[in-house]
Amino acid sequence: MKVLVLNSGSSSQKSSLHELGDSLPQDPPVAVWEARIEWDGGTADLQVSNSHGATVREQVRVEDRQTAIERMLDTLWSGSTRVIASASEIDVVGHRVVHGGHKLEDATVVTPEVKSIIASVAVFAPLHNRAELEGIEIVERLVGGVRQVVVFDTGFHRTLPLPAAVYPGPYEWLEQGIRRYGFHGINHQYCAQRSAHLLGRDPGSLKLVSCHLGNGCSLAAIRGGVSVDTTMGFTPLDGLMMGTRSGAVDPGILTYLMRQSPVTGEQLDATLNQKSGLLGISGVSGDMRQILAAIKSGNQRAQLAFDMYVRRLQAGIGAMATVLGGMDALIFTAGVGEHSPEVRAATCEKLGFLGVQLDREKNSQSPADQEISTPESTVRVLIIRAQEDWAIAKACWTIAPR
Repeated sequence: MKVLVLNSGSSSQKSSLHELGDSLPQDPPVAVWEARIEWDGGTADLQVSNSHGATVREQVRVEDRQTAIERMLDTLWSGSTRVIASASEIDVVGHRVVHGGHKLEDATVVTPEVKSIIASVAVFAPLHNRAELEGIEIVERLVGGVRQVVVFDTGFHRTLPLPAAVYPGPYEWLEQGIRRYGFHGINHQYCAQRSAHLLGRDPGSLKLVSCHLGNGCSLAAIRGGVSVDTTMGFTPLDGLMMGTRSGAVDPGILTYLMRQSPVTGEQLDATLNQKSGLLGISGVSGDMRQILAAIKSGNQRAQLAFDMYVRRLQAGIGAMATVLGGMDALIFTAGVGEHSPEVRAATCEKLGFLGVQLDREKNSQSPADQEISTPESTVRVLIIRAQEDWAIAKACWTIAPR
């Protein structure tokens, strides 16, 4: 079975092709083709590689994101990185969809009704859901009637108990569907499964705190393989400080700003999602690598942004551990979580009271899918490579006919 995966973002698109047999391997296999395209205005940075060793990296002119995605997919069946003769060889296409609302939880086959529901909740994740719908429509046009499957970031968190899911506003909010949904669920679930394998433990016996730290950041408290709490909420804006997103702020700030000046909801949304977080505090960037470089140059605002980021992360981990009544393992995953020893070291520095002891040498090497805690640490600390594409491919394999 040839499974194409599309992982859409607001300004980027990742994609991969997996060839799966009659059974699924225990460890994530290497995709036969991987591509990523990021665009800024009229130009896009395209990176493609395949399992035969061919690679392409180029700047391409594009009119819009649709053109960029079509250019990326074209490298799957043409040019030096091609691995199939035509689009008709694809058996199923899987999509990551950020928000499924309260009607869509499990991975499901795309139908007109499913597309309508995804569109209806796009207002809660506008940077993502609309892009993901566009990806579905592009595949319909390029690949015809191929079966498409959607997998939801909110799905893993459907198990949140009501005290964790319900906001302390009027009860009518809950009746209107206003509740904590949580996000990054595809990767949090994968990390829970992967950590159990790496530790040689039964997933049902583990208490885990999973730290998904990328441009977007969230924590999940996972007991027995089930999500029982998380930091993102009704939208992906809640919780931890992020690259350009504020995370949790006093809602009174927003009503104050609205009283002080004629600010619109759209302007507040742009401020909180695109002009806050690491970027907003540092004035440098939302990229942790650039924050760390600025700190080395003596930039005090960059230092403040880093310190705030770590402080909120430590507080969140403590809260998740409290919900679980302790933890067996602490997981770092996604771009910052996997590649920033500085963030991991600073975060773990004050977690000794929970039983966390970091091995400095192992941490400095940022080894993927390995433990970086000392033998004396009562909490295992793991770096787990984010494998959302593989998790989506597995979901497609599970529900698509063979």
